[in-house]
Amino acid sequence: MKFNTILAAAAMTMAAIYPASAQSSIQNPMTQAVLAVYEEELRENPNDYNVLMSRADEYYRHDEYIRALADVDKVLQLAPETEEDVRLRAYVLRAGVYNETKRPEQALEDLKKAASLAPDSYSVVYQKANTEFVLGKYPEAKFDFQKLQRINPRGAEAYIGLARVAVKENNLGIANEMLASAVNLDPNNAETYVRRASVRRLMGDHNGAVDDLILAISSDNKHPRAMQELIDYGNTNYPATMAGLSKAVSEAPQVGMFRYIRAVIAQAHYHYLAAINDYQTILDERLYNYHGIYASIAECNYCLGNYAEALDAVDRALGMVRDNAGHYVLRSKILRAMGKYDEAVKAGAAALAVDRQSNEALVEMALGYVGVGNYDEASNLLGEAMLNDAENPNYMMLRAWVFEKYLNRPVAAEDLYNKVADMENFYIDNPRSLKGFAQLFLGQTELGKRWIDNILDTVTDYDGLIHYYGACFYAQYGDVDRAMELAGKSLDLGYANYHDWTEAIDGRVNVAPLRDDLRFLNLLHRHDSIFGKESKK
Repeated sequence: MKFNTILAAAAMTMAAIYPASAQSSIQNPMTQAVLAVYEEELRENPNDYNVLMSRADEYYRHDEYIRALADVDKVLQLAPETEEDVRLRAYVLRAGVYNETKRPEQALEDLKKAASLAPDSYSVVYQKANTEFVLGKYPEAKFDFQKLQRINPRGAEAYIGLARVAVKENNLGIANEMLASAVNLDPNNAETYVRRASVRRLMGDHNGAVDDLILAISSDNKHPRAMQELIDYGNTNYPATMAGLSKAVSEAPQVGMFRYIRAVIAQAHYHYLAAINDYQTILDERLYNYHGIYASIAECNYCLGNYAEALDAVDRALGMVRDNAGHYVLRSKILRAMGKYDEAVKAGAAALAVDRQSNEALVEMALGYVGVGNYDEASNLLGEAMLNDAENPNYMMLRAWVFEKYLNRPVAAEDLYNKVADMENFYIDNPRSLKGFAQLFLGQTELGKRWIDNILDTVTDYDGLIHYYGACFYAQYGDVDRAMELAGKSLDLGYANYHDWTEAIDGRVNVAPLRDDLRFLNLLHRHDSIFGKESKK
């Protein structure tokens, strides 16, 4: 499973576990009642700037910026200069409208006027400083953030602002000090920890960055940015991330969030046994009970080749929610792996019934049709997926495989291989572009070898995926010794997708040519521990 896919699944899981509160609406009956009172008062006196100001406030709270702006403009036309309080409110509100509608220059002009009326207003100075920062006026922003410190030495906002300026000035040490002061003043503010994590990351303090993201989640387990950044951090600094999460789990074993994030990251890095252990603990200890966790367990077991366990888990997920296309797609994959192609087709059809635009469902149903021998329908479904996403090389490679292997249409297959080889939407160092494989299958072997060797030589392989692609390439090329070498490195790095190693055949991007080689079987056996079972002999 792709890292981004797992991240997206994690986000959906968290959205379900922690649903967002319903947003207020201008159509709310209470709001409409309040607005009706203002309308009545303004019919009696259209020039009542106090009522206009109140209505502008109401509109602003409900994101009705055009209406709010119209009212506040009238207020500034009608309110005499002596009505400083009203004019101050008007300038501040209009600045807010300008900032919300991406007009910071106009916002700053109004905030300057507001500051002339209330030079020591914490709110005005704070908004002015932030607007200056947005405009890149860092000296002015710094001056105003320092003024905030003098107005309220116990306010964390000033230190956060000074930290932001320091980052722009490349003074990371100062930024870290400012954020440490902000943390001391407001230790329960998750956003401050997230900001400090970013600074520490830039400073190379990876352990400190991870600790701060964990502290952010401890302060607010609904904080999406903290969770996303921690998961993302695991993609580039896996050891530090997992060490920090393991410490958090040991210190707070009943906080399911830490186990969940650890499981998501482990799964994204193909460490399925560790992921299953955390997911199952979450369920066993009733920390959460959510269909997405069962689906994650199913995915992990599928990758480990534990198909019966995977099917049971995905059926549990579907027992909790029947309208999830992704769960049916996963069920189809599992059934195909078990050789139950008719049932796999039905599961793919169920996924499409939920979401007719799901490319994953189209592909899975297509592969199910390959299993039952309906190659024309398989090609048609893959063609539909290509129409939906014309830049996806995987769909092209799969359809080329069907053309070549099952439909005796080598010219059509060659056309698709050429399209993949000519694609420029992927970076050259991305193995998922499949560019080298397409070149290989077109007979452009030297070009293909240069492509994969460049990736192997230049891209850091955190979890064995790069070397797995290398093993697939050289297996298909016919250099068994080189393929075996790369397979060994991939397994040493922890690429524990047993299904890929032993079963995957779709699209010729696989190690199928190695599977009858005793050396390969012995290699899998030597890595039994990452699969959690004895390898096939």
